[in-house]
Amino acid sequence: MRLVIGVTVFLTLGTVINAKTTQPSSMDCAEGEDVNLPCNHSTIGRNDYIHWYRQNPNQSPQYVIHGLRGTVNRSMASLHIAPDKKSSTLVLPQVTLRDATVYYCILRE
Repeated sequence: MRLVIGVTVFLTLGTVINAKTTQPSSMDCAEGEDVNLPCNHSTIGRNDYIHWYRQNPNQSPQYVIHGLRGTVNRSMASLHIAPDKKSSTLVLPQVTLRDATVYYCILRE
């Protein structure tokens, strides 16, 4: 007999003061699921890149992914940018407890 234990991963999305982006304050999901973290950036400039960072408590932010348009794929995440660039989604595949942290979406040229 095999014992299967479900674990919920709680993801917190951060807020940057004076930011041009908006994100939900938190999301939860089950371990092993793919998670879509949305970010709205209605005032994005033509040459602004969308950057995602993650930050564990008492640590510096860690780069996750960035892009200008379309879809960007990396081994640990994908970034899908809407054609009008006013929103984007960070996709984290098969999350584990190690993915439970604060995620920031920011715009930079």
